[in-house]
Amino acid sequence: MVRLFLNRCLAIGLILALGACTLPRGAAIQSEVVRSQDDAAASFSVVPVTPANIGQLRTWPVTGWVGHYHWFSGTRGPKSNLIRPGDVIDLVIWDNQDGSLLTSPGNNNVTLSGLRVSPTGTIFVPYIDEVAIGGSTPEAARARIEDQLEAVVPAAQVQLTLQSGPDNSVSAVRGFGAPGTYPMPNRDFSILNLISTAGGINDSLENPLVRVIRDDRSYEIRADTLFSRPSANVVLRGGDSVIVEEDDRYFVALGATGSEAVVPFGQEHITAIEALALLGGLNDTRANPKGILILRDYPQKALRSDGSGPPKAQVVFTIDLTSAEDIFAARKFQINPNDLVMATESPVGSVRTVFGLVGSIVGVSNAVSD
Repeated sequence: MVRLFLNRCLAIGLILALGACTLPRGAAIQSEVVRSQDDAAASFSVVPVTPANIGQLRTWPVTGWVGHYHWFSGTRGPKSNLIRPGDVIDLVIWDNQDGSLLTSPGNNNVTLSGLRVSPTGTIFVPYIDEVAIGGSTPEAARARIEDQLEAVVPAAQVQLTLQSGPDNSVSAVRGFGAPGTYPMPNRDFSILNLISTAGGINDSLENPLVRVIRDDRSYEIRADTLFSRPSANVVLRGGDSVIVEEDDRYFVALGATGSEAVVPFGQEHITAIEALALLGGLNDTRANPKGILILRDYPQKALRSDGSGPPKAQVVFTIDLTSAEDIFAARKFQINPNDLVMATESPVGSVRTVFGLVGSIVGVSNAVSD
């Protein structure tokens, strides 16, 4: 009996000792992370995400990117092309008259190849000098050349072939199966036409982003959005350059979630609830559903003291998944690139660990006493 009493005393002593120390855990407890929030010198502020403030939080500055991808609109174009400087024109002029100025005996046509359109939009045609065809369709340019030939070669007929130059071509720079510069067959050549012509988007790219560079401006759209939204299939212009690259935005997940990882953005926008779903939810035995934290850094210029922006450069947003109202608010709360999403550990888990250890110790002590 004395030995049993001593064993029990030893167990009680161990309980007290364990209660006074920090047990090994896979994640922090919420109170540990935010315990210095009330300190005036704290470098961060704690902001709960609730139905009462979600509308205001959504107006706070976006971090990590501009907040959306900027794409452009473009209606369908004509099935014809326009002649631009740098294009190459091939002419075949037919003249059946005897003693023609253009053709040789026994041959009723002459071919003029490789006539490059000048920067001013003209080509040189013998006997009629410079002919302005820039900005015209091939059919209109052909008719104009025939009209001007009428004075020297009556009833001449002209056949015109256009080879597109740089101003009538677009470049598939990288991210394609077959990158290169491609002539535009007409003014209805769309971004999807180019992707198809250039061999499609590389399968190795994760979350591909399509970028069009035009007149020193850049326009972006995620490939999945481009493929799913018919209105996004805009018409390209000559001189456009198209690059396909990976969407490099990400957030970091730590704590008692289904996984701890650097998580790429699988879509343009991700809410807090969607982020948790991407992680496989919470760990059933460890996570504190009242302690979901989102840590974010803001630039100094974004700080505000009137509630219209973050009060400090570092903000810890807290989410309570045990309240339906707060869950609805979390569905509207956007995760920004470079955010840290942390699921804290439930204090109950530590208590379970203590009692588990005590149970083991008491069992051992009883075994010894026996």
